[in-house]
Amino acid sequence: QVQLVESGGGLVQAGGSLRLSCAASGRTFRSYAMGWFRQAPGKEREFVAATIWSGANTYYAGSLKGRFTISRDSAKNTVYLQMNTLEPEDTAVYYCAASPKIWTMTDGLEADYWGQGTQVTVSS
Repeated sequence: QVQLVESGGGLVQAGGSLRLSCAASGRTFRSYAMGWFRQAPGKEREFVAATIWSGANTYYAGSLKGRFTISRDSAKNTVYLQMNTLEPEDTAVYYCAASPKIWTMTDGLEADYWGQGTQVTVSS
């Protein structure tokens, strides 16, 4: 069993930065791929980024690569999403996710475990 708790969301002006954190618990965490999704009001959930268990390989939604960076600290059981040059269109609830296989998230747009979500609001 994996439990995920996000933090770090909030209100930021356009052009600003935020770093989201996701603390994971559960003995199987180290073997799981971790990722981030987001869902804006009235829109479908979309994939943001993911990383394999070691953090050596990372994957991004094409439109976000260059502004967002995913990383993980296995010693702290935590995955991060650094978001720079934020735009009002980035406003959404951001969800941490975990899955034994990264392709579940990058290709299937699904995950085996989800956090409760953290709100990110970017003002213009």
